[in-house]
Amino acid sequence: MPGARILLHPVAKPLVFVASLLPLAWLLAGAFADRLGANPAEYLIRATGDWTLRFLCLVLAVTPLRVVSGSPALARFRRMLGLMVYFYATLHALSYIGFDMGFEWGDVLRDIGKRPFILVGSVAFVFLTLLAATSFNRAIRSLGAARWQALHKLVYLVAVLAILHFFWMRAGKNDFAEVSVYGAILCVLLGWRLARFFRRKRQ
Repeated sequence: MPGARILLHPVAKPLVFVASLLPLAWLLAGAFADRLGANPAEYLIRATGDWTLRFLCLVLAVTPLRVVSGSPALARFRRMLGLMVYFYATLHALSYIGFDMGFEWGDVLRDIGKRPFILVGSVAFVFLTLLAATSFNRAIRSLGAARWQALHKLVYLVAVLAILHFFWMRAGKNDFAEVSVYGAILCVLLGWRLARFFRRKRQ
């Protein structure tokens, strides 16, 4: 199949990697050109959070697309996309800690205890750190395939926490339009997995 040959081509992974870094390049260019609006710090925090959610949706879309399209080669991009979720989540966290909190860790800890959406986001980031740290072949061999797969099901909890974080963050402004879009996408992706699980159980 032509599509499979493209996905298996040696340059496919490098191209996906470069494409995944384009949002960062765009943000850096905007920062250097002073095109990030009246509040660049807030813009960077929001933008890196948005890209974290987008890459999370992409990661969760790999398996449904692979099954529906009959393209097993798509699976070879899942780990890279998963690490991109963590990369943008780290930028999101650093933007908040640096621009909002000025790297004052006492203030950060108080903010986590005071604001539920910061607490939920922090828990999601801890889980993402665990997933990123165990995303390599050595971790799979150390944990064993079954335990590794069970551990990496935490990505579904991360998706729920990410939407809850976004929802609570937007609740103060009563602005749920974007939250609804991401929530709908993740509901479809997680719902597909749930339906597939029950179908397998019946069989």
